[in-house]
Amino acid sequence: MTIKTFAAALAAITLALGTAACSGSEDNVAETTAPDAPAGISVTDGRMSLPAVKGNPAAIYFTVRNVSDKQVTIRAVDVAGAASAQLHETSEWNGKMDMQELFQLPIKPGAEVVLEQGGKHVMAYDLDDDLVAGGETEVTLIFVGGDKVSFPAKLMAPGTADMDHSAMEGM
Repeated sequence: MTIKTFAAALAAITLALGTAACSGSEDNVAETTAPDAPAGISVTDGRMSLPAVKGNPAAIYFTVRNVSDKQVTIRAVDVAGAASAQLHETSEWNGKMDMQELFQLPIKPGAEVVLEQGGKHVMAYDLDDDLVAGGETEVTLIFVGGDKVSFPAKLMAPGTADMDHSAMEGM
């Protein structure tokens, strides 16, 4: 078999397999390719503090529990109705409050991590106009390895879900 013949056969097989994989219903494809939440992970008390000034970011708070025997690491967050979202941590340094982006958030086995005012939290940017107090949005945590867990976050008026982070914008 020549290299050209082998390459042509390989291309034909790849095309056939790709076509077969896509020929199922969309529901079946989504079920087999969508990652699930890591075992032992739960999220409670989701809430979003809407900004006092339109155009400023919102802060999201919640509690993550890991009852498994393995560490998991959150690497990204997606918020329905926001153009982007980032994990952040507020801390005090030299008597001043400072907010930094967290690129990963490990959750040790048996641990609980509370995302709250003055500590770890999520910032959601460029919010849709339909996100209003009294409503709800979906927050998705994306873990190293591709697993995901989604949970509802109650939409709270500015200052009612914890600290309003709009004053810290640009830090």
